[in-house]
Amino acid sequence: MGAVRVGTDSPGLIEQLRVLEEMKSSITALQARVAVAFDLAQRREQEAAGVPVLERGQGVGAQVALARRESPNRGSRLLGLAKALVLEMPRTLAALKSGRLNEWRATLLVKETACLSVEDRCAVDEELAADAGAFDGKGDRAIVAAVKAAAYRRDPRSVAGRASRAAAERMVSLRPAPDAMTYLTALLPVAQGVAVYAALCRAADAARCSGGTGTRGQVMADTVVERVTGTPGGVSGINLDVIMTDRTLFQGDSEPARLKGYGIVPAEWGRELLTLGQAANLEQTIANPASGPGQAGQDEARTPDQELTVWLRRLYTAPASGELLGMDSKARLFPTRLRRFIEIRDDTCRTPYCDAPIRHIDHVVPWRSGGTTTLTNGAGLCEACNHTKENPGWTSKTVHADAHGGVHTLEISTPTGHTYKSKAPPLPGHFRGSVPSSELPEPAARPRPSPVEHPTLSELN
Repeated sequence: MGAVRVGTDSPGLIEQLRVLEEMKSSITALQARVAVAFDLAQRREQEAAGVPVLERGQGVGAQVALARRESPNRGSRLLGLAKALVLEMPRTLAALKSGRLNEWRATLLVKETACLSVEDRCAVDEELAADAGAFDGKGDRAIVAAVKAAAYRRDPRSVAGRASRAAAERMVSLRPAPDAMTYLTALLPVAQGVAVYAALCRAADAARCSGGTGTRGQVMADTVVERVTGTPGGVSGINLDVIMTDRTLFQGDSEPARLKGYGIVPAEWGRELLTLGQAANLEQTIANPASGPGQAGQDEARTPDQELTVWLRRLYTAPASGELLGMDSKARLFPTRLRRFIEIRDDTCRTPYCDAPIRHIDHVVPWRSGGTTTLTNGAGLCEACNHTKENPGWTSKTVHADAHGGVHTLEISTPTGHTYKSKAPPLPGHFRGSVPSSELPEPAARPRPSPVEHPTLSELN
C-alpha cells in the first residue's frame, strides 16, 4: 500500500478521518469472514486427521488471537463474534462492512442476543436492520436498550433465564491503574451490589459525622480495605512479593520495583512500604546481581516498633542477561522454591500477547516427552493457555538463551506452522540494550516548547 497523504484543510482532514473509520469497520467485517473460514478449514483438517468430533475446533480461537496480536483468552470471544456475525446476523455484518457500525457496537448486538436461538437471533437482526441506518447517531446505551427490547419480545423466557444464570458468573477482579493504584472490581447480583454500596455509604457518612477526615469516596475505599482484610492498613497477614534491587532498597536508587500481581511501582513507594509499619507479615523479594551462581537465603528485619515483619530473600541474577540463577530438580512436580523462581522470572503468562496471572507452572517440553523439571524447561502460564497448548498440533520449546542475549525465550508453534516467541520480562535493575538511569548524564535544561516546534501538515506528509 502506498503512503497516504494527510490532508491540508480542516474539511478534508475530517473527511479522511471518516473514511478511515469506515475502512477499519470494513476490514473488521472481512476479518470475521476470514476467521470463520479458518475455523471451517481447521475442522476439515482435523476430521481428516481422525480427531474426535468433540475435540475438533479446539485451539482455533487461540490461533486467531495470536494472528491478531491478542491474548489467546480473547481469541474465543473474537471467534464467537465472527461466527455470530457471519452465520447468524448478516444485516449486522453488512452494517459493519459498510461502516455504519464499528466493531465494538457490533459486539454489543451480538452480546445482547447471545441467549436467543439461531432463529430468534436472525429475526432480531432482521428487525433492527442495522445496515439500513437504524443506529445512525445512536450511542452505546441506546443500542443496548434497543437490542434488549427486541430480544425480550422474541423470547422473554430466555432473557429472564440468562439474568438468573448470570449470578453464577459473580467474581472479583484486579487490574492495574496509573500512579501505583489498582482497580478492585466486584461483579455481583444487583441486590447484593446495591446492598454493599449502601453499607459503604452509611459507614462513610457515619465516619464523617463523627469528625473523620477524608472525602466520602476515600472513607468508602478505606472501609472496604479494613472490612475485607481486618486491619486499616490492609496488609496484615497478607503476603506481598515486591522485587527490587539492593541499590533501590538501601542506597535510594531510582530503579523501579515490581509488585507481583500488579506490575511496575515507583522505587520510593517500595521503600515506604517497608517503613510504614502497616503490616505484620510481608515477604520482600530482592534481586541482587551476582557474577555467579549462589544459594538463595533469607534474613528477617523488623521495624523499631516491631509492627512490620519483613523477609528479605536474596536472588542472584546473571550480570549480562539478568536471568535468575536457579536450581534443578529430578521431581516431576516443580518444588516450591523452583515455582517461586519461575513466577518471579515470568511475572505473567508467558504466551505471547497474554498478560493474565500465572496459574500453572508448566513443563515447556512435556514430562511425558522427556522434558525435565528445571528452571529452563519451566514456564508460568494461565489456566486457559496451559490447556490450549495440549491440543493437537501445538508445540513449545525453549530457544537457546545465548541467541537472545541470555534471556529465557519461549517459542510456541501452532497447528498451521506459525511460530511466536516471548522473552522473560527484565527484572528491576537490568537493562537490555540501554544504559542504567544512574549512569545517564543529568538532562540539560530545556526551554518550554513554542508553537512553531509542532510539526506542520507538510512535515506529516
